[in-house]
Amino acid sequence: MDRKFERLQEIIESHGGRVSHLIAILQEVQEEYRYLPEEVLTYIATAMNISPATVYGVATFYTQFSLIPKGKYVIRVCDGTACHVRGAEPIHFALREDLALPKGDSTTPDMQFTVETVSCLGACGLAPVVVINGDEVHGQTTPESILGAVKKIVSREQLKENKNSSETGCCQNA
Repeated sequence: MDRKFERLQEIIESHGGRVSHLIAILQEVQEEYRYLPEEVLTYIATAMNISPATVYGVATFYTQFSLIPKGKYVIRVCDGTACHVRGAEPIHFALREDLALPKGDSTTPDMQFTVETVSCLGACGLAPVVVINGDEVHGQTTPESILGAVKKIVSREQLKENKNSSETGCCQNA
């Protein structure tokens, strides 16, 4: 077996290769890769003895799945009616500008951030709402407050990077 598919095979086997677990398998695979590459979908179909069209159909039906690479931090800006009226557009613009997202791209070149607009996050009372990685909810958001949240993430990432650099670089010359 190709080494790059070893982890994929582990995920499939952890579900007993059951077709009824396809959604759970795709969720775990996406967590691993941050998206569902075409070759991975083909591998899953072959390994589970189902048609690639079935796997692709599930992957494209549910909005939780992505066929394009996403950043480590996925920022979803609600643009439902309540959020739109209360200022979602300036928030989205500020994020794109601050992260220097090229026009037409939703993910930063370093794969750290993806900025998306969604139709509704179901928290209209907190409008405008932004959710980061599905669990960090920012209600009554302003461009300034969400940029502050992004700056905290960047700082955390830099601390991790510096810590990893000092741990691996301390004894290289010894």
